[in-house]
Amino acid sequence: MEINKERTAESVLSFGTDVFSDALMKERLRPETYTALRHTIEGGGGLTLAVAGEVAEALMEWALEKGATHYTHWFQPMTGATAEKRDSFLSPAELDGTPIFKFSAKALIKGEADGSSLPSGGLRATFEARGYTTWDCTSPAFIKHSPDGTACLCIPTAFCAFNGEALDEKTPLLRSMDALNREALRVLRALGDDATTRVVPTVGAEQEYFLIDKETFFKRKDLVYTGTTLFGAQPSKGQELSDQYYAATPEKVISFMHELNSELWRMGVPAKTEHNEAAPAQYELAQLFASANVAVDQNQIVMEMMRRIAERHDLICLLHEKPFFNVNGSGKHNNWSLSTNDGKNLLKPPKQGEDRKLWYTFMMAVIAAVDEYAPLLRMSCASASNEKRLGGNEAPPQIISVFLGTGVKRELERFVYGESAEEAPSELMHIGVSSLADIKRDDTDRNRTSPFAFTGDKFEFRMVGSSQSLGLPNTVLNTIMAEELSRIADELEASAAGEKTWEEMIRRMYLEHGRVVFNGNNYGSAWMLEAKRRGLPVIDNTVDAFGVFVSKEAKEVFTKHGVFNENELAARCEIAQQNYATAGLIEATTMQKVCRQSILPAAAKYSAVLADSVTACLQAGIDAPAQTAMLRELNRRMNDVRVKLENLDSVLVKLPEKGDSEKLACAYRDKILPRMAALRRETDKLETVVDKAYWPLPSYGEMLFRVQKYR
Repeated sequence: MEINKERTAESVLSFGTDVFSDALMKERLRPETYTALRHTIEGGGGLTLAVAGEVAEALMEWALEKGATHYTHWFQPMTGATAEKRDSFLSPAELDGTPIFKFSAKALIKGEADGSSLPSGGLRATFEARGYTTWDCTSPAFIKHSPDGTACLCIPTAFCAFNGEALDEKTPLLRSMDALNREALRVLRALGDDATTRVVPTVGAEQEYFLIDKETFFKRKDLVYTGTTLFGAQPSKGQELSDQYYAATPEKVISFMHELNSELWRMGVPAKTEHNEAAPAQYELAQLFASANVAVDQNQIVMEMMRRIAERHDLICLLHEKPFFNVNGSGKHNNWSLSTNDGKNLLKPPKQGEDRKLWYTFMMAVIAAVDEYAPLLRMSCASASNEKRLGGNEAPPQIISVFLGTGVKRELERFVYGESAEEAPSELMHIGVSSLADIKRDDTDRNRTSPFAFTGDKFEFRMVGSSQSLGLPNTVLNTIMAEELSRIADELEASAAGEKTWEEMIRRMYLEHGRVVFNGNNYGSAWMLEAKRRGLPVIDNTVDAFGVFVSKEAKEVFTKHGVFNENELAARCEIAQQNYATAGLIEATTMQKVCRQSILPAAAKYSAVLADSVTACLQAGIDAPAQTAMLRELNRRMNDVRVKLENLDSVLVKLPEKGDSEKLACAYRDKILPRMAALRRETDKLETVVDKAYWPLPSYGEMLFRVQKYR
């Protein structure tokens, strides 16, 4: 017991020890410098070189104490991952050239990276290489340790082109947070709140992932090259018994989770909840809430550390949204809310008898934003890998709707239609067992089928894919919310009627946008028809979702609030199309090679064994009906695979020019994907008739249950 106490104490005491936290800044900076930096962090103005210089020196001294000899401007290009270029603190001395440690304000504030080698969507040409990283002081610097003892100071930065256009996920997110804050304060002022000085979007991410055996992983070239299985017959047992969700976690995975928590906590990432997810070998980690910018950074740290630490335990972490066909995929639930500088949650329903005006206003702004800008939300989650997950029974469908729950919906409608308030149901549930305490009932149930669900004091955006950055989804959420708040503020500021105008506005907004509220089963076939009847947009494929980037509504709302200019939107559309087509072509060519070089030759070897068996029986004067039937079925299925493979070959040689990303994306969607699906169907059938000893790929059963034992 004493050992556990020591371990617990060590874990608690180590939290944030590798983060240059607010407490450290206050301790290591002069009071006037600390005050000036806090003023900048809280949105009060720019940063002087004098302040940056003192911060740089304090950062370097702290990093050296932690064993770091290098620093990096840690940024998030449009790859979905992070990027870094490491530099040492060494500088030549003025007299004899002996190296000394030095870190200047300039080195802290500004770095340079190649703006054309990373995705730019035409914002940078190959011969226009210069791009800049610039320090984001609103997200704390941290130390990243390696198992060999080396360490590096990571400084979160934005990444922009030579002309100032955003080449990353962070810059638009920060712009959107500024826009949301600006418009939210206007609304608060119009409603009589003169005390609040800042409104911040907060995010709590739930990260789903798979863990499989490392040795098995490297035997699957489809997983190695694409992150997903392009072949694989279904095992006899999958997740049908629902015995994986919340089940006891295997010891090997517990060991991985413990090390992951230790690393994350030291870097200040508040990893809170961990458990088995619904599919075999699938797990989840949830972070505590932080400001949207910090939460996005922390989620990138989570994904990187999951991959790194898994390998130390002879595991591979799969973050692909759908690594296994017919098995639940992985999402990243984006829990989003709004908080004031004094900690008030603007989406938390007030208690009985309290003024509900603020809550009605911000709730209606969310509902209106989701209804009016549903295509932008759909766009923000579109990718080649997430396409395989959305619409399945583990992910929301591609129709955006809002779940409010019966109680919240009833209260809004009572206000809108002028009905008298009903007595609130009892908050306590009596379970009927004397030894069990009565428990408090939440105001709303949960709807796991809804893409955008209210869950008590926040909205859960469930469409986000497990491998993608949270940057774009939150940039979109913040921007469309800023737009609705801007309209509300305009109306309230222009009116002298005050209370009457506010009530009429809320009622009108619900009548206009209440169509997006749906508390039922989003998986039901009837919902598709009902959604169309209501006039809700249905974007049922990824390529069309990319087109929303350059739609009129996207250009208007993003440019109005200074989040994206038209060039930046066009660039992101092109990058998305290019990534979609490229990922698809990698999958298609991997299918070709694995099928031609491994699967068909393996089946042919087994065919030869069966043929020898038939021949031997006949030579001995014995009929071989079983072997003959097996041989015929095997060769028939081999030929079916050959035909489908040649069909895939025929379209791959007729692709559009590589420079036309839109045509390539459409060709992959319309011509390549259907042929890949047909080829997979035949190879999976072939797997079921080939002796396991000859099949060249580890099976689904081996991958899913080698770590997660059978139950």
